[in-house]
Amino acid sequence: MRDLGAGLGFLIRGQRWVFGHGKWFGIGLLPGLVTLVLYAGALVGLGYGADDLVTWATPFADDWSSPWSGLLRTALTVLVFVLGLFLAVVTFTAVTLLVGQPFYESLSEEVERTEGGTVPESGLPLWRELWISARDSVRVLVRVGLYAVLLFALGFVPVAGQTVVPVIGFCVTGYFLAEELTAVALQRRGMALKERLALLRGHRMRTLGFGVPLGLAFMLPFVAVFLMPGAVAGATLLARGLVGEDGRDEDDDEAAGRAAAGKGRTAAEG
Repeated sequence: MRDLGAGLGFLIRGQRWVFGHGKWFGIGLLPGLVTLVLYAGALVGLGYGADDLVTWATPFADDWSSPWSGLLRTALTVLVFVLGLFLAVVTFTAVTLLVGQPFYESLSEEVERTEGGTVPESGLPLWRELWISARDSVRVLVRVGLYAVLLFALGFVPVAGQTVVPVIGFCVTGYFLAEELTAVALQRRGMALKERLALLRGHRMRTLGFGVPLGLAFMLPFVAVFLMPGAVAGATLLARGLVGEDGRDEDDDEAAGRAAAGKGRTAAEG
């Protein structure tokens, strides 16, 4: 729980940073708005076509008696849309980071500059950085796709498929969201994808504490756009913490996470 709170603390610090630097908040909004328009159209199309897709994929249920055929297809339609959201949440970050690479790189560097210490530089030309980002994003999305197929198959398991599987899905989403976002700062430090994944696995709970709440928030498209600049800032702070460059005490981040959770409980009780 300590590391979960620390991860949430980095996310909160990132949001505070961009709201305290309005110029960078505005710059960070632009790529997300462009990507949002594209993804909104895709999700609307999926919403209208999911039931037809499920009907086509389950011809064996045509002869089932009522209400079993309807229940199966309704459950699968919901599952297809949830998996579509799952992929949208993860790929939204990758595509937005690719579209906004120069913007987010500058934002991340400014965060490091204000936090003190030297700002690492990759020394690579922009086209090379874009190529590496695109290549690594494809590799991550292949991994996400494999998880999506597995989770879709497990969704057919009674009870567990409608309870445990979605929870696992959110954890997978949060983990890979954190990877995509921390890549902005970690690539500047010369860390390849394999090294970044190993670093995040070594701090799994802190990574989930950062990524899972963000993944849940990203389920709402407009929220995703407005949180994206702070997510990049927070991921930069998280990356500094993971490599031991954050001069701030971890207890401060854990306390921030506990405070946010406490406010949420108070609001719910009220």
